[in-house]
Amino acid sequence: MIESATGAFDTAALKLNLDWGTTLDGKQIQRWSERIGDNAVQRREQQLQEMEQDNILPPCKANEHQVLVVGLDGGRVQTRLKNEDGTRWREDKVATVTSYISGKNTTDHEPQKLVSSHLATMEPVGKFGRLARLEAERRGIRNAEQVIVMGDGAAWIDGVADRHFPAAVRIVDWYHAAEYLHAAAKAVHPNNPADAKALSTDWKNKLWEGQFDPLMLGLREQAEKLGAPPDDASANDPREILRKTTGYFENHRQQMDYPHYRNQGWPIGSGVTESGVKLYNKRVKGTEQFWNFNGAEAILQLRSEWLNDPTGLHHRLWPTLKKVAA
Repeated sequence: MIESATGAFDTAALKLNLDWGTTLDGKQIQRWSERIGDNAVQRREQQLQEMEQDNILPPCKANEHQVLVVGLDGGRVQTRLKNEDGTRWREDKVATVTSYISGKNTTDHEPQKLVSSHLATMEPVGKFGRLARLEAERRGIRNAEQVIVMGDGAAWIDGVADRHFPAAVRIVDWYHAAEYLHAAAKAVHPNNPADAKALSTDWKNKLWEGQFDPLMLGLREQAEKLGAPPDDASANDPREILRKTTGYFENHRQQMDYPHYRNQGWPIGSGVTESGVKLYNKRVKGTEQFWNFNGAEAILQLRSEWLNDPTGLHHRLWPTLKKVAA
């Protein structure tokens, strides 16, 4: 079922027919793949139950990680059933767990990325947090010298970190923070790109250098000049952009000590997790793909198994393949 983890069911059927001389169609491949994926989900659920109810932690390698980063983000899946707002799009939650060698004792302080693993689920955020903890345990979080939770500052990410990674250092992805400042500078100077760029650069330099108080002073001054947004302000209203940006930095100040993070040789960007979201989106996101919950969950789990160990996927699924074939 590697083909189903990496591409569309019709494409998988075509490849299998060419290789094996069969006459399978995409629907048959989909049924098999979802059954196999569902079995993989059930194994995952059993491991979660063992960890939470029986205190049996998943096996992990004994090596100690200098830095282990849990990255959290969300992707997009189009479902068969419409949401209350009439759309079909729902968010799948994605986590990556990545080990690093700290760059603290190097000249440029750049961390060295080692191994990443992935998970994705259609389950609500509460269940997702538990699964993220399971994956972190599998990757050896209890042997890590330093654990970091990396995200874009979304409230649900803070909730997962509070409950499942309370001892971890939390870092707001540098690039998301910089994008907020860039958007705020454009809102201040909507008709003068040069001034907007200069202001954006000044604010980002302050953030990079840890000058948080001067940065907040500048944001508040510009917000006061524009005035408070009305209750019905659109998201593109410059006043609303400044209000939102000021609140974002006020709320995440403790997660934006970038000079300290760099001096420790830690990563400050969530590129690994954003790439992980794209890897899942490539399989399940599409304008002509419509999923039910169980089908999407099964294929996301297959995709996770393939991303985490592409060469061993066949051996892990072989007993399931024999049962399905029977």
